[in-house]
Amino acid sequence: MAMAGNMNGNRGEVGAGRISALMTALSDQVRRVRVYRSVSAELSALSDRELNDLGLSKAMIANVAREAARVA
Repeated sequence: MAMAGNMNGNRGEVGAGRISALMTALSDQVRRVRVYRSVSAELSALSDRELNDLGLSKAMIANVAREAARVA
């Protein structure tokens, strides 16, 4: 019986580690979504001429925002 108690204690530690990892992953994903939305909104607000000056087109905005979020 004492052994079963120890096993439950270890499960709690493993569970805490998993929760911590999950929270970290969730935090990272929220940060990436915010970067994506910010970059997308800023580029979408530019005119075609301004985008062209940056070497971009409207069709490229989603890809640029996705890449910015990936490296963030």
